[in-house]
Amino acid sequence: MSTTASPKHHSVLQRFLASDAAGGILLMAAAVAALIIANSPLAGVYQHFLHWQTGPVLSDKLGPMTTHLWVNDGLMAVFFLLVGLEIKRELVDGRLSTWEQRRLPALPALLGMAFPAAIYVLLTAKQPLLMNGWAIPAATDIAFAMGVLALLGRHAPLSLKLLLVSVAIIDDMGAVAIIAVFYTASINAGALAAAAAIVVVLFALNKLRVMKLWPYLIGLALLWYVTLLSGVHATIAGVVGAFLIPYIPSPGTPDAPDSPLHRLEHALHPWVGFLIVPVFGFVNAGVSFAGLSPSAMWAPLPLGIAAGLFLGKQLGVFAGVMLAVKSGLAGKPRGSTWLQIYAVSMLCGIGFTMSLFISGLAFPGHPAYVEEAKIGILLGSLLSAIVACLILRFAPKAKDQCEHESVQADEIRRDGDVVTM
Repeated sequence: MSTTASPKHHSVLQRFLASDAAGGILLMAAAVAALIIANSPLAGVYQHFLHWQTGPVLSDKLGPMTTHLWVNDGLMAVFFLLVGLEIKRELVDGRLSTWEQRRLPALPALLGMAFPAAIYVLLTAKQPLLMNGWAIPAATDIAFAMGVLALLGRHAPLSLKLLLVSVAIIDDMGAVAIIAVFYTASINAGALAAAAAIVVVLFALNKLRVMKLWPYLIGLALLWYVTLLSGVHATIAGVVGAFLIPYIPSPGTPDAPDSPLHRLEHALHPWVGFLIVPVFGFVNAGVSFAGLSPSAMWAPLPLGIAAGLFLGKQLGVFAGVMLAVKSGLAGKPRGSTWLQIYAVSMLCGIGFTMSLFISGLAFPGHPAYVEEAKIGILLGSLLSAIVACLILRFAPKAKDQCEHESVQADEIRRDGDVVTM
């Protein structure tokens, strides 16, 4: 059988780099728009929109559904569903399907979560009420980071874009685990049992090789609702449900037309990248700077988050790459210099979407803390983006970068290399 990909199916890598970069740029625009509106005469309208009661009481704990709740507990469940689909795809026949492929990104991803958390804890240790926010600077916003790389064009080697994507996959797994384990305050046993029963049904459908999507979509909707009632954050339903969608491996080709997971992933990707994530950014990034003094940025909470993102991420990811390479665990990304690797490590400090999401979970009932956290997230993410851009823009290229990228591009076009989040 020919290894040439059909012209109808571009490489998943090419689609990912293009769509996530464009989505990241749209996310930036949405965040900037939210900041401008929140500090304009329209600030009251913006706040009214966020707290507008638009639906029934789905959960006694949450109360009447508002625009903010629909976005954070509803639309973000779809975002996490896509994350779960792409993680499953990568683990089955993607860039993380073998232990050899997991070696390089694994250590940077783990240290890139541990270092920011440690810095945050160190800077907020004197205020026990802030300890629950330790995970806020631990996550990377892949869409935002890819949007920044898109603005740099070919100043970033393709091998480092792939490293960033691979680190983000493991980073996403860690963030999901953190949300499930550390940000679940109370459990409704009956609702959790109902969720388990739905999981069993979906698992049985998978094993029976039911390939139509509609039974799974109904199951996912029910799973989201009972998870919302259970006390576990509803977005976890998206990830769990994703792993129950049947998947037909397609090594060497972009996708399998008869694979339910592929079909659902491709259907969701534009909606998530171009609607859900930008809407989330718009709803959550609107910080008012009215009455805010410069000294407020040095308060323990925003300082801990900003330092965790800007310092912790770059140190953790770069140290992880260096340890993996120097120990012989993995090879250095080809066509890249250590300075370029350092800059991409710094890009991992853009924690926008996931950090904003976790901040809401970390400080429920404390809106002042959430607002302070947003300041730290914006500051740390902005510093990481600006400094990384400057380094990548002016860093000398490796001698073999252009030649290696040409070879990689040929391989991608020929083999339809499978790479997603």
